[in-house]
Parts: sequence; structure tokens; C-alpha cells
Amino acid sequence: MPRSDSGRFSLDPGEQALVASPSMEPPLATLPDGAFENLLVVSATASPRKIESLVERRGRDPNAVGVIPITGSPSEYDGRLWTTDPVGPSDLTGISMRLSRALEYVSRGGWVVFDSLNVLLMYGREDAVYRLLDSVVPIVRDRDACGAYFVVRQAITDETEARFRDLFDAAVDAE
Repeated sequence: MPRSDSGRFSLDPGEQALVASPSMEPPLATLPDGAFENLLVVSATASPRKIESLVERRGRDPNAVGVIPITGSPSEYDGRLWTTDPVGPSDLTGISMRLSRALEYVSRGGWVVFDSLNVLLMYGREDAVYRLLDSVVPIVRDRDACGAYFVVRQAITDETEARFRDLFDAAVDAE
């Protein structure tokens, strides 16, 4: 079950959690230090450059972090993180394809983080986003990787939150 440690939460290998995002800090700031040893971020809120900066501020190695940038605009990044080509927030098939390939690099005890389900819900239909997560969560669980799927709770309905929560092992309040 999720554990909290000085404002950060932790998960057991294979555990998947719907995480209520903190409002004033980036979702990655709530991860335990160990998450950065093998981390894949599906990021709709921060560029690879910003993620690299956060990883370095935490004293972790950017070479151990991968990013799937979710953005509607082209971006260039030539840093130490490994990245996929950017994909638009409405292209759930493209996200799924990039994620399938990137998961090859996530080992037991590694972490997969979606930093904003809200962005996907803004650009895609709820049913389609649900189907994406319904296919991703078991794959991440089967790899014995921790999964943290962040959502700004106040920006979705109670019905949406309840529906999505059923996909996960736990709900975490990182606010």
C-alpha cells in the first residue's frame, strides 16, 4: 500500500495508484528518490528540459529517466534523458505505441508516471482515455513496476474519478 515519507509517497513493485496531484508543485516532486533509478514519464505538463532539471535538483541521474513528451507543438531536446518523439495529447494510439516500446526499458521496481490524466481527458473522450489506461495498467503491473497516474481531482467529476479509480490498486492524495 502507498506510504508517505516527508511529503512523498511510495508504492510497492507492481502497485498502481491514481494520485491526486499537488496544486503548487510538479507531480514528480512527490515521488520517492528511488523512483528516479528507473523512471518513465508520460508528460503532458513539463518539457524534457524541465524534467531533467527536476531530476538533477533531486540529485538523481537523468540517464535513468525516459520521457514520452505529450505536446501539440514540435520540440527539440538534446539532453541526458532519453525521449521518444513528441505525440499530441489527442493521439491516444500514438501514446500507446510509444509507451509499449518505452516499457522495454522499465525494470522490476521501476516507475511509470502519467503526470496529467487531465490533459488527456481534455483532448480525448473519457471512454478512450479509460481504454488506454485499462490496457496500460495491467502491463505496468505485470512488469512489477510502480505506476502513478496523476489527476487534478477538482478538475474532474466524482463519476469520472470513481470510474478511473476502479482501474487502480490504490488512490493516493499527494496534495
